[in-house]
Amino acid sequence: VSPRLALSLPPLSLCLSPPLSLEGQTNTHSGRHSSPSVCFADIIKQVVREYKARYSEVMKRATHVFSQVFGMELVEIDTKTHAYILINKMERAPGDSMDWGDATPKMGLLLVILSIIFMKGNSVKDSLLWHTLKKLRVDPSERHPEFGDVKKLITEEFVKQKYLEYTRVLHADPPEFEFRWGARATHETTKMKVLEFVAKMHSEKDPKTWTAQYKEAQMEASTSQRS
Repeated sequence: VSPRLALSLPPLSLCLSPPLSLEGQTNTHSGRHSSPSVCFADIIKQVVREYKARYSEVMKRATHVFSQVFGMELVEIDTKTHAYILINKMERAPGDSMDWGDATPKMGLLLVILSIIFMKGNSVKDSLLWHTLKKLRVDPSERHPEFGDVKKLITEEFVKQKYLEYTRVLHADPPEFEFRWGARATHETTKMKVLEFVAKMHSEKDPKTWTAQYKEAQMEASTSQRS
């Protein structure tokens, strides 16, 4: 990944949906999303309340309204906690960028990380990610003016929001950890969009230059269309 990634990010709306919760709010003071996702318990307590027995019907109707009225898809990203997010399914006009306020630089960093993971075969050891980010002038061991505590942002905030998975490598001695795309990332972007982003950062190369990644992205797209 070229160091130009750190300096020249395209409109993020081309690659990622805006990070919305059910309320769709962002805390402009801290730059953190007020509610990365909404869980079953929250829905019961705040929305359904005494109609708990009709939860399935309520969620079915809510899903229909979000889709037909607002152009948004209600997606379950964690089957254990029944956590949900909203994804904007409406197409934007070419060149139409989205301002996410204080969250925009962080989402730019996230896009770079997702690109690195995909280009490295869908998983990357944390040591390699830290080394690559240093080349992009983002040192995880130093506080960044835009991202704050970089390591905490990546290993905690992005993981909590389900954009990344951060797990220990089996049988590694000494212990090693690796990153993969999280459930939310797979819902909010595609491998083809990320590959197109990488190609743009390499002087507008043809995405087909990366044969293996292009074939994988095509397979994902065809599978998505069938489903």
